[in-house]
Amino acid sequence: MSKPIVAVVGRPNVGKSTFFNKVVGRRISIVEDTPGVTRDRIYAEAEWRGIHFALIDTGGIEPDTDDVILSQMRIQAEIAMETSDVILFMVDGKDGLTSSDREVASMLMKTGKDVVLLVNKIDSPKLPDDFYDFYELGLGEPIPISAANMLNFGDVLDVIIEKFPVSDADDDEDITKIAVIGKPNVGKSSLINALLGEERVIVSDIAGTTRDSIDTPFKRGDEEYILIDTAGIRRKSKVTGDIERYSVIRAIAAIERCDVCLLMIDAVEGITDQDKKIAGIAHEAGKGIIVVVNKWDLIEKDTNSMKEYQKEIAKELVFMSYAPSVFISVLKKQRLANVMDMVKYVSEKRALRIPTGQLNSLIADAIMMRQPPSDKGKRLKIYYATQVGVKPPLFSFKINDRELMHFSYARYLENKIREGFGFEGTSIKFVFREKGEENYV
Repeated sequence: MSKPIVAVVGRPNVGKSTFFNKVVGRRISIVEDTPGVTRDRIYAEAEWRGIHFALIDTGGIEPDTDDVILSQMRIQAEIAMETSDVILFMVDGKDGLTSSDREVASMLMKTGKDVVLLVNKIDSPKLPDDFYDFYELGLGEPIPISAANMLNFGDVLDVIIEKFPVSDADDDEDITKIAVIGKPNVGKSSLINALLGEERVIVSDIAGTTRDSIDTPFKRGDEEYILIDTAGIRRKSKVTGDIERYSVIRAIAAIERCDVCLLMIDAVEGITDQDKKIAGIAHEAGKGIIVVVNKWDLIEKDTNSMKEYQKEIAKELVFMSYAPSVFISVLKKQRLANVMDMVKYVSEKRALRIPTGQLNSLIADAIMMRQPPSDKGKRLKIYYATQVGVKPPLFSFKINDRELMHFSYARYLENKIREGFGFEGTSIKFVFREKGEENYV
């Protein structure tokens, strides 16, 4: 199931980034007093009452401005609104109601989306006299908050999750959804056309031709799939057009709702920092990942070329060493069948369930081979483990003290589980519960 998406929009410097950072629990957006400092959307996962959702922090909207940066922010916010399920419209309680707020409210009402009106910088229980002016926006009851002090955050989050779409099983829940991701001009659209056997997606040598995500259902044998073509994700410094700024969030949203990502790499260019960032998005989202090395026909090869390239991939993408790689040439139509064979394989691994008895037997053997860490005479104890979810596989461990579960030992357990049960192509997630805690995620 894809996570609901929540966009935080509003004029510059009303406190959106501060709110965003407090909700997701860490400082991601830059927070300064200079209006317009947050020039790009930031995207992160948040959770409230066990419900996970994606939160988008936007640049500020400044209607009818001639300023280039502010006009770009307006467009960024528009695409955030377009791709979100719930919109948080933040205004400044100290400034009072402004004409810009009215214009932005008018924009939001036309989206047909659920909008929650937040009046920020209300730092005391006593509301200012002009607070009630915000009712004029026609967006329902304003919620007074203080992003800096987290005042009324619980109320806001309660309202947000109440507005999420009902999570009925989708008609295509059993259909594997594949997102083709990567930088511009690595051959994403060409790969989709080759897999489909027809020219459904426009292909051009101009980087960024694919502006939107395009869904194409198709069958391979008895298996049903949906291919999602996305606009190429570019370095922020290289993104100059507003449309390409839009494409970034569309691509990330496509990752959120897919099952398997095909991360396309240009064999000639090699793995770049931007490739790592894109891979990181898919990894953090818990998706199946296959590294597709395109333009392999252009590489001068010997008997060890592929093995050496795989070593380079493992070195550069060390955080997702579980991801298999396939080497293709879309132009020459070489090894394209391997891509879909691997998609089917990875999809099966993401849905794999391990019996609790087998899992705990493996964990017991792992503990005997390497003792859990200790601190100040107290040693970590693992009472039992169970798999509580799939897509991605999720394991719950009952332990005596969460503080003793060092990252390196968790990684050791992950490696042992992978050795025993596979899970190629997918991240696996752990949750650690102490005695007395509810055993839910």
